[in-house]
Amino acid sequence: MNPNQTVEDESHPYITSASRRIQLLSLHLTPPPPSQPSPQLNMLICAKAANKLEVDKVSLSTYMRGKNRDIQEKIIEFFESRPDLQTPVGVSMNEHRELCMRQLVALVREAKIKPFRYIVDDPAKYFAITEAIGSIDVSLGIKLGVQFSLWGGSVLNLGTEKHRDKYFDGIDNLDYPGCFAMTELHHGSNVQGLQTRATFDPVTDEFIIDTPNDGAIKWWIGNAAVHGKFATVFAKLILPTHDSKKVSDMGVHAFIVPIRDLNTLQTLPGIEIHDCGHKVGLNGVDNGALRFRSVRIPRDILLNRFGDVSRDGKYTSSLPTINKRFAAMLGELVGGRVGLAYASVGFLKISVTIAVRYSLLRQQFGPPEQPEVSILDYQSQQHKLMPMLASSYAFHFATHYLVQKYSEMKKMHDEQLVADVHALSAGLKAYVTSYTAKSLSTCREACGGHGYAAVNRFGSLRNDHDIFQTFEGDNTVLMQQVAADLLKQYKDKFQGGSLSVTWNYLRESMNTYLSQPNPIIARWESADHLRDPKFQLDAFRYRTSRLLQSVAARLRKHSKTLGSFGAWNRCLNHLLLLAEAHTESVILAKFIEAVHNCPDASSRAALKLVCDLYALDHIWNDIGTYRNVDYVAPNKAKAIHKLTEYLCFQVRNIAGELVDGFDLPASVTRAPIAMQSEAYAQYTHHIGF
Repeated sequence: MNPNQTVEDESHPYITSASRRIQLLSLHLTPPPPSQPSPQLNMLICAKAANKLEVDKVSLSTYMRGKNRDIQEKIIEFFESRPDLQTPVGVSMNEHRELCMRQLVALVREAKIKPFRYIVDDPAKYFAITEAIGSIDVSLGIKLGVQFSLWGGSVLNLGTEKHRDKYFDGIDNLDYPGCFAMTELHHGSNVQGLQTRATFDPVTDEFIIDTPNDGAIKWWIGNAAVHGKFATVFAKLILPTHDSKKVSDMGVHAFIVPIRDLNTLQTLPGIEIHDCGHKVGLNGVDNGALRFRSVRIPRDILLNRFGDVSRDGKYTSSLPTINKRFAAMLGELVGGRVGLAYASVGFLKISVTIAVRYSLLRQQFGPPEQPEVSILDYQSQQHKLMPMLASSYAFHFATHYLVQKYSEMKKMHDEQLVADVHALSAGLKAYVTSYTAKSLSTCREACGGHGYAAVNRFGSLRNDHDIFQTFEGDNTVLMQQVAADLLKQYKDKFQGGSLSVTWNYLRESMNTYLSQPNPIIARWESADHLRDPKFQLDAFRYRTSRLLQSVAARLRKHSKTLGSFGAWNRCLNHLLLLAEAHTESVILAKFIEAVHNCPDASSRAALKLVCDLYALDHIWNDIGTYRNVDYVAPNKAKAIHKLTEYLCFQVRNIAGELVDGFDLPASVTRAPIAMQSEAYAQYTHHIGF
């Protein structure tokens, strides 16, 4: 073969793909002498230089990190200064569990950072702490959440002053490590179906906690296998009566149950604890199973904010029905869901940062007889990573909005705000964690074989994050809750009811978005029009409103023959699409708002570019929906596609600055393949060279 012949040379049509591959490999083994860059490469370099935005990384990261930057930096610096508290690759399950406990104790007692104190008073600071902790070790972040948000949060949110007075300090300083015992072997999502029983004994003034069958064993309970001393146990409250039934089921309530001796850590009488063993991920968290055999507890450790039992066995509550009490109880526990949505964005930022930095550093192939080019210059790599980078920013602002609404809810206790946060957290938790789970695999693939090395983190990130799609509410179940809430709002609209804050655009959508698309606007193709936030948001909301109207009609039709449950199941995929579309609309609205509010001009221009990519990429990915109803004419669809490709290229030009805007310390990303000039030196050193 002529060494000067290139794979682009069409004068030899007989050259096979195998011979072209051999030719490329030979160029790697015997590089041609240096020469001047080709015209094509010069054009590429000039295009980048001419169109690249200037981004002030300090201003961008300041805007992104917000007011809790200092406490996050304090946490990172503390763990960076303590090699003995850093989690090694390949740590065993038992070692990891003990290390996580030491890490948590060190955070609270040595670094003097007390997350529990912010649970109610400053939730935004609490979630900022959990984000920083999760970047150190995800198992540590989950263990912290179990201790303070779940176990501690249940005492604060479901108990009364007597419980806070008795348990607050012990939870805060880790003298009282505890568990959140809700999930059972046979019941996870269906909390009202829990079978554990708490029967009141008026003779001894005690509740008797009992596991009636194997299906009622509390399962996957964090902190239970090794470290927990208490558990908030969710059980049906059973009261004796004098009628023919002899007992009355008052619904699911929460009880504080000691499970280990405070000094010896020995399991208490009537308690059986089993280890759930090695998991796919999060092996620093000691998940266990709990069985109760007629365990007696004092009446006053019923967490009685929403319902109480007197000494003579009388039940009282400010809420009249089991369903209302259950809804109020779950509404107070929504913080865990908020935290998972927020934490999942952290996973996405880390993985995107590693993949983008690697893609900027890694060079493969290029024009004939020229230097190899960055793999991020390939359109395929840009289309993998740039929309994902845009989504990282979009989710950041959406989850910060969620935290803001949650903080307002904790202060105001407004019933409508509670319902709004419940639905918003369900949608964002489900949507963000599902997207991040897929993106972790994509980032691994985008880094080729090097992404498969454990030291480069994708495996542990993917495995640790995977369960985020299940706990604190299965994602499919949560999306159904969002759809159900939208249908309720749809019904209220036609019955004259008020619409809640998050869904208020539906009032306008029923009148505007569902009218016949304007044939003139449907043909507008200019970049200014396509990059107009009003066009983008209207398109998202139009899709949501069409889905809402059509699924409501289908449910009415099928309920006549299948009943309400059968109709819901028949339309389930349609309902999930509706919930997804609505959540995307909320995310885009918050992104547009964040762009508008950004004080720095260069950062605002960069965020506008990223926001446009996020919006138009989603519109293009569902272009069939818009074409089917002539919301977008054929030529406009082509214009959207071309502009999306252009925006991908423009975002690629500032991709390095954008991932720097996350301001993640090297100890957080800590993947050798993403470490600039030290990349391969550290990587090869890791395996012994």
